[in-house]
Amino acid sequence: MAEPGPAVRRKSRPGSVRKRSRAPVQPSPVSSPVAPKRPSSGGEEPPAETPCSNDSEEDMFGDYDSFYGSDSLLAQVDDVEHKYLQDKNMDIKAAGEVILGNLQSGIHQKKADNFSTSENMIVLKADKEDAFQMNENNAVDSNQEPTESVLDDLPSSQLLYFEKMDELSFGSRTSPVSERRNKCVNTSSDKIRSPSSFCPDAEHRSRPIDFSSDSKCDSFKTESLKDHLKSAMTGNAKAQTLQVSKTKQLKEAVLSEEICVARKTIESSYVDIGPFYGLPSKVKDLFRQFRGIETLYEWQHDCLMLESLQHRKNLIYSLPTSGGKTLVAEIIILQELLCRQKDVLMILPYVAIVQEKVRGLSSFGIELGFLVEEYAGSKGRFPPIKRRKKKSLYIATIEKGHALVNSLIETERIDDLGLVVVDELHMLGEGSRGATLEITLAKILYTSKNTQIIGMSATLNNVGDLQKFLQAEYYTNNFRPVELKEYVKIRDTIYAVDSKTENGFTFSRLLNFKYSSNLEKADPDHIIALVTEVIPKYSCLIFCPTKKNCENVASMVCKYLKKEFRAHREKEKQDLIKNLKNIGNGSVCPVLKQTIPFGIAYHHSGLTNDERKSIEEAYSTGVLCLLACTATLAAGVNLPARRVILRAPYVANDFLKKNQYKQMIGRAGRAGIDSAGESILIAQEKDKHLVQVLVNSPLENCYSNLLLELTKGMQSLLLSLVGLKIAVTHEEVDNFMCSTLLGVQQQLLSKEKSLSEIIKDGLENLIEKGLLKGRISEKDHSSKCMLTITPLGKATYKGSIDLAYCNLLYRELKKGLEGLILESNLHLLYLATPYDMTSSCSPDWMIYLRQFNQLSAAEQKVADIVGVPESFITKKASGQAIRKELEEFWVYKALLTELTKRLTYCVKTELIPLMEVAGVLEARAKQLYNAGYKTLAHLANANPETLVKMIEHLSRRQAKQIVSSAQMLLSEKAEALQEEVEELLKVPTDIPGTY
Repeated sequence: MAEPGPAVRRKSRPGSVRKRSRAPVQPSPVSSPVAPKRPSSGGEEPPAETPCSNDSEEDMFGDYDSFYGSDSLLAQVDDVEHKYLQDKNMDIKAAGEVILGNLQSGIHQKKADNFSTSENMIVLKADKEDAFQMNENNAVDSNQEPTESVLDDLPSSQLLYFEKMDELSFGSRTSPVSERRNKCVNTSSDKIRSPSSFCPDAEHRSRPIDFSSDSKCDSFKTESLKDHLKSAMTGNAKAQTLQVSKTKQLKEAVLSEEICVARKTIESSYVDIGPFYGLPSKVKDLFRQFRGIETLYEWQHDCLMLESLQHRKNLIYSLPTSGGKTLVAEIIILQELLCRQKDVLMILPYVAIVQEKVRGLSSFGIELGFLVEEYAGSKGRFPPIKRRKKKSLYIATIEKGHALVNSLIETERIDDLGLVVVDELHMLGEGSRGATLEITLAKILYTSKNTQIIGMSATLNNVGDLQKFLQAEYYTNNFRPVELKEYVKIRDTIYAVDSKTENGFTFSRLLNFKYSSNLEKADPDHIIALVTEVIPKYSCLIFCPTKKNCENVASMVCKYLKKEFRAHREKEKQDLIKNLKNIGNGSVCPVLKQTIPFGIAYHHSGLTNDERKSIEEAYSTGVLCLLACTATLAAGVNLPARRVILRAPYVANDFLKKNQYKQMIGRAGRAGIDSAGESILIAQEKDKHLVQVLVNSPLENCYSNLLLELTKGMQSLLLSLVGLKIAVTHEEVDNFMCSTLLGVQQQLLSKEKSLSEIIKDGLENLIEKGLLKGRISEKDHSSKCMLTITPLGKATYKGSIDLAYCNLLYRELKKGLEGLILESNLHLLYLATPYDMTSSCSPDWMIYLRQFNQLSAAEQKVADIVGVPESFITKKASGQAIRKELEEFWVYKALLTELTKRLTYCVKTELIPLMEVAGVLEARAKQLYNAGYKTLAHLANANPETLVKMIEHLSRRQAKQIVSSAQMLLSEKAEALQEEVEELLKVPTDIPGTY
């Protein structure tokens, strides 16, 4: 940071030493005049006092000049002037701070008060951009010692004279500064209102005094100084003082001043932090209150202080799981929302994580004045509402984030997005979702030069390619708050993972658990032995290859546990079973009913959202001590454990990848609870070599999936580029593609054809399908022939529809218009079912036929219309979600909007407003509704303590989350309505007949 230049500072002085006193001749015990008044030549008494409001406009002070009466002070002034003007190299920018005291010294408090008078101080700060910041400072104690600096003894009017002389010396070079300084002074004068504040009673009057002619100064400088003094003091005397409580002003200014300081700091290129990394100190208090975070880890501090972040460069950072990556991202997000006043997009991989993050940040939004908007599942508005006052944090899944960015580009609002944060950046290399993420980031990079991108992951390898793609800096650290010990179990022997040894393993111990012959057959992998070493005192996760295996492991473990395990938090376990029964409308899974009394449950995608959240919550609070889960939990919600067991080195039928392995074992060790975490991979003898390679190999590289996912990747990208008018010629498309991850890796991924040839083939294919119009030159790739999008093409990309099914969907919808059956929802449900779901459906056709026969006549007619007659019952029925972009399908918009809402929550209509609140599930919604909390407004204004008392099995933490989420949602809806009202009342600028 640059060294501050010399400062010319005028500080508050005791009493009226710093002010021109307008009191009677009798000196006040608190203050005294700057210089004694010299009697007039006639020796007469001063004229009668007149109210200050009637002072002469021509000359309020006559020939009075307090400096003439003090030769020593005048000498000091001359010396300082001379020294000041001699320094020709002094730059006004390096002058530090020029603090001008308020000359309106006639402000007196009532006679009964003995408090010191506060001064309004205007701080003019010349920084790198010659910007000036105005702050109000508290009164300085009347006993404060005078400063040694001579300049500190000078009134502000004389300092103004110095600046004038300096302007004459330096010429045009400093005139902009002087102009700005004058503006600030004028602004401060405008803030002073009431003339009565200078003379609140009859004792405080102006006393003009005449001086004899021999008291005139011969020096030009002194004459000039006197003129400037009189001019400045006259202006100050005419000014008015704002009659507002100083305490109230200060209270209201605290947060806004800190944000203003932080904003200056953030915009500066210097590493000069504010109260809390450029944020108001209130943010630190909120992290302590909501998260229990007192201090940051050293790596988090280092990362936040990176020069690349100070200069708003893109950044990729990588640390092991549980290292605290998300907290850094959240602080950067708050800097963008509060200091730079820009919207932020946070992209997360799964719906469950989005919902968890929305719940976690809603309370920050309520306290700090920004909106948290959820873009997951059926939630989200495209384009988002343009807020005039508050800024928005959009928390989205990969697919919703892509749609959001498209809508911002289309409405030319992409520059409103100041920051994009991507969690699990390694997902760039994972199938169609990776292709969608790459497309999203490439569009942001290409269309907005002001949007900063932050990517984080625990499992990155070929970082160089990602840096080149994102034009980003890189930060990494091996920090983990809790030590992780990795083990591999083969038969009854446990080996410690040690990369320094030849085979990567070292012997650790033998299992010490007595197995009967029956138990040995039921549990050949000794899972019960590994589990009982930690539960119920500590928590444990078992990752299983398949969903069925999760259920089998949970059942097997509880069969052989001792009865003592049932006594651990027995009542809470029964409450959990009762809650699950309510969620299931009276029924609960037999496996869960058997395992939960022992503190055990399974966790996989077969559970409903409500069931999964209930089980996660019970595990987090320690009611459940063991979860048998699939690999999706590893990258899902934050559920750490003392010990993590990998049931087998497989995910379904595929051998485990290194990044999957790292994600799973990263769940071991709970910060602040455990001193260490353990991971145990169970392997068979036949897989020993593969496991050795797995635990000692580097992470997999991250490659573009645009080519592998052709219809969801490359062709989808080309279609949206033309539709959004990002690139409308072959040459422009080529230029865009070079900025993608595929463009960075084209030598590795497209060996048979060049990237330009792949683009040409893709554009021609889109033209053949009727999604684009135009012509692609066979020879000249730099042809300026414009490409345009067709209505069907526009509907396809805006609806995020897989190009492989767009024509089929169009035909289905066209057929539906000929005879849409609305006696039930079956027809709409068919049209709204995604085509790609059919690949995962393997129905029992006998059951299918039995269900078909139970349909009503109208519903069977629907089956005939969609091509599923009884004679051809084995035909797969499928469909796809739709957006109303084709006018001919206008009827579907209203029908499918309502159907979507009903399918999202699957509850009675009256519960839907409560279900919209993050953290409220069906069973909880019923409880709240029955307790009288029937609307969003009821919840938003509820007292968390009252909720805890009225709602059974509701913790205080849950109650606070529900209330803050409801407040955020209510605020968001109110803001949206207010924006709509203001837009409606806005006077159009193009009214006919107006100029």
